[in-house]
Amino acid sequence: MKKNDLLVIGELNMDLILDDVHSFPELGKEKMAGGLNLTLGSSSAIFAANATRLGLSTNFCGMIGDDDLGRSVLRELTNFSVDTTRVISSSQYQTGLTAIIRHAGDRAMVTYPGAMEHFSMDDIPEGTFGQARHLHTSALFFQPGIKADLFPIIRKAKAKGMSVSVDSQWDPHERWDVDFKGLVAEIDFFLPNEDEFLNIAGAASLDEAIAIFRPHLSDGVIIVKQGTKGATVITKEKVQQIPGYLNKAPIDAIGAGDSFNAGVIYQFLQGNSIEQCTKFGNITGAVSTTASGGTAAIQSFEALRQTATDQLSITDINDFTR
Repeated sequence: MKKNDLLVIGELNMDLILDDVHSFPELGKEKMAGGLNLTLGSSSAIFAANATRLGLSTNFCGMIGDDDLGRSVLRELTNFSVDTTRVISSSQYQTGLTAIIRHAGDRAMVTYPGAMEHFSMDDIPEGTFGQARHLHTSALFFQPGIKADLFPIIRKAKAKGMSVSVDSQWDPHERWDVDFKGLVAEIDFFLPNEDEFLNIAGAASLDEAIAIFRPHLSDGVIIVKQGTKGATVITKEKVQQIPGYLNKAPIDAIGAGDSFNAGVIYQFLQGNSIEQCTKFGNITGAVSTTASGGTAAIQSFEALRQTATDQLSITDINDFTR
C-alpha cells in the first residue's frame, strides 16, 4: 500500500469569526460586528487542509461530535481532499467551537474544546503509524489525552520511520506543563511562535530562550515564528534568522502560523534544506493573511504562487517548484 505523505493527529473544531467588531465587548453590553464567517478551525485541521492543497496526501486522526458542527468539519476536510476515515464521530461529546472577535487589528478567542478533550492514543486505529511518512500534531493544551500520550505517540511514529513535527500552540492555563526539553531531543521540528517559546522557556528574550533549549537539540530543529519579521531557525550547530514578508493590507492573521507550518513541512517532504523550508513557510504564512479564516487563501500551489506574486510582490516564490 502506498504511504500518505502526512498523518495529522489533532484537534477538530469550527471557527466562528466575528469581523470588524465596532468596539470590544463589555459585560452587560451588546456590540455590533461588521462581518461573520463560519469556517474550518483548529490548528491541526488548518495545517492539514493547506498542506493538502499544496500537494501532500494527508490522513487525519481525531474526534468530532455526531452533530451539525462535526458534519461541517468532515465536509470541509473532504472538500480539501483530506482523508477522514480515521476521524471518530462521537455520540457522547459535542464538536468544539472557537469564537473569534476581531477588533482594531487584533483578536480575542474563546474555545469550547468538546470532543477533542477526550481523544487519546487509545482512539488511534492499529496500523495508522505505518501508513504515512510524517506525523504532525498541534494544540497540545486543548487535548489532554494527546498531551498525556505525546511521547508514546512520537516513539511509535519514529519506530515506523516517520519524521515528526509538533506545534504546541498557546496554553490557556499558562502552565506549559510538557517536557519540552525532552520533546525537542526526540522530534524533527518544533514550531512555536515567539510568545509561546518565551513562555515555554520562562525567558525574557529570544536569545535567553535559545540558550536554554539549544543544548537539548540532537538532529532536530526549532523554528520560532515571528510574523512579518520571519522566523528564527535553531539547530545544534547554528542559529539563523530567515526574513519574512509583509502584507501591507492583511485581511486576517488567523491560521497564518499553521499555514507557515504547512509550507515548512511541504518543502521538507520534497527534500529541501531547512533554510528553504523556512523561507517557503514565511511565504505561505504571508499569503494566508490575504483572506479571512485559515484555509481560504491557499487554494493550490499555483494559486499560492499567483497571490504571492500579484498581491504581495514576493518574487522569491519563483525559487520553488511543485
